This record gives sequence, structure tokens and C-alpha cells, in this order.
Amino acid sequence: MIKPNPFVEDLIPYVPGKPVEELERELGITGAIKIASNENPIGPSPLAMKAAMEALSGVNRYPDGDAFYLKHKLSESLGVEPGTIIFGNGSNDVIDVAARTFLGPGDEAVMGEYAFIVYPIVTRLAGASAVISPMPGYTHDLKDIYSRITPKTKAVFIANPNNPTGTMVAKDEMEWFLGKIDGDILVVIDEAYFEYVDDPSYPDSLDYAGLGKSILTVRTFSKIYGLAGMRLGYGIGPEDMVSNMHKARHPFNTSSLAQAAAIAALDDAGHVRKSKEINSKGLDYLGVELGKLGVEYAPSHANFGLVNLGGDPMPVYNALLREGVIVRPVGIYGLKTHLRVSVGLQEENERFIRAFKKVLGK
Repeated sequence: MIKPNPFVEDLIPYVPGKPVEELERELGITGAIKIASNENPIGPSPLAMKAAMEALSGVNRYPDGDAFYLKHKLSESLGVEPGTIIFGNGSNDVIDVAARTFLGPGDEAVMGEYAFIVYPIVTRLAGASAVISPMPGYTHDLKDIYSRITPKTKAVFIANPNNPTGTMVAKDEMEWFLGKIDGDILVVIDEAYFEYVDDPSYPDSLDYAGLGKSILTVRTFSKIYGLAGMRLGYGIGPEDMVSNMHKARHPFNTSSLAQAAAIAALDDAGHVRKSKEINSKGLDYLGVELGKLGVEYAPSHANFGLVNLGGDPMPVYNALLREGVIVRPVGIYGLKTHLRVSVGLQEENERFIRAFKKVLGK
């Protein structure tokens, strides 16, 4: 039997959340809710849906490999040059392209111990080593990350806000870090959830484009835009850096439907505003109710919360499944006593709390 690449052999694969339909089939129930995958509970913008439907007639043609119209639309929206943007099949794809472009055997990449699981995966697939930085308070410690940089370091990954903890790095910390790090080290700042943040101390990494650093800002249409199934993410960085990434990305890595939907979604500011309002209220509700239960709950700036049960979470997870509520165990991140709960519609949030109380016997 053929053996895998040695970089693959020891990897732990990313395991997606359980689909609602599969849970209902397994348990013989109906009406289950999924608050496990940080999806937008109100779905995509109607404008995006209409645009995707209209684009269906052209699916016999390959998509625009350079996403020309979306690239120019997004560049205008963000105030950046088109040549600084690269698209991918979700933000994961952009992160993978960055790793394949700039990492190789013998290199190191530094990342937080509870950071997005894709970072160590793409690092090891490139033949590089993942250097892990502790995250006290579930938050990236940029001083510790900086202390772990060596001549072998070629990349640093920072999720802000971080998945699965929901925590954020403040502007003063980010500016200290970017002021110290050398320009020949790739700094991937993953802002998949940035639209949800209300904290005035949150740093917009695009503000640091003029520092002469190798910063790749990574964002997505999966979260607040509700286009997770379309798989469309993007990166923004110095033009020469992005040009090299284009050499490593797969051709036609974004579909014509996704491009059309994203162009339309950028015009629907009302949908983004509504999504953010629903999320903010949901986060507040979950924080209050979990506080009443005496459950440790990490302060979140995203569209999910991290709950610490203080012991094996799987009995609670499985009991919630039997109540028709799908949440997310996060043991794969090293969080062995935790569950991650996405913010849903208010009735879904209330149903989770009722089920959670029942399961905990409270």
C-alpha cells in the first residue's frame, strides 16, 4: 500500500461539524438546530442569492480565474489597489496558498496554542515546523510569540478575533508587535470575524499596509455575509507578495456563482448591519444566561462563545444532541473541557439555554 508524504502522516485532519440532517437520521428526531459552525443564522443577502441564481446559466463556462469584477469591486470598497488582493476557495485556501508560497522544509511558523487548526496543518504540509505559543486567558500573547522568533521563522499566524476562543488582540499590542518584527517574516492576520467586533481598541490590519512589513490580511465572505457554502475568502497584502502567491494558487479556485454572489453582497450594507445586530444581542444573551449558570465563558468578539465545563464535555455534547441541539467540541484545539457555541437566532439561543439547563440538571 502506498504511504503518504511524511508531512501528512502525523497530521490530525480537520473534522467538520455534524450536519443537521445526519443527526436527525441517527437519533430519529426532527427540528434540530445547528449552532456549531459559526454560520450566519439569517443566511445570505437576498441580493447575493438573486445574483447567484442569475449566474447559474453560465456554469458551463469556467469562472473568471482572476475574479476581475469582484477584485475591482472589493478594492473600491476597501480602498486598496486591485493587485494587492487574492481570492481563494474560502479563507482556508488563501492561508494554504500563503504557506505553500513562503514556507518550506526547515522553516518555522509561530502560532497560538488555541488558534485555528488550519495553521499547523498548512505549516506541516509545507514541510515546516509549527512553534506553539501559550494563550493565557485564551488570547494571543504577542510578546511571547515574538520571543519565539528565530532565524528559522518565516511566518506568524494571528487570528483576530481568534477561533475557537473569540478573543481579540488590541491595537496597542498589535502595533508593538508589528513595530518589532522583521519585514522578511510573513505575518498572517486572520480577520474572518472582524465585522462582528465592536471594541474600539480593535486594530484593522489594513491600516498597517505602509509599514513595510509582509502582512497578509485574510478575510472571508463565509461569516457575516452568510456565504459559507459558496467558499470564498480573500487576502490583502503587498503587491509583490500577492503576485508570488498567485503562482502557487490553483487556477479557477473560486466559482462564478461565488463571485457573483459576493459582488452583490458588497452592495447590501443593510444585511451586514442586521447580521451584526442579531449577533450582538445573541452574544449578550448567552453571556448573561451562562453567567447565571456559573459556567466559565470566554469574552467573545466574534459570532460564537467558548464554554468551559471543567471536565469531559462529551457527555454534555451528546446529551445536547439528543435534545436536537448541535454544538461543537473543540478538543482538537487542545481545549479538552470546552464546547463552542455559535450565536443563532434568538429562538435558537433560547432553545440552547433551555437544553443546556436540562442537561446540567439546573
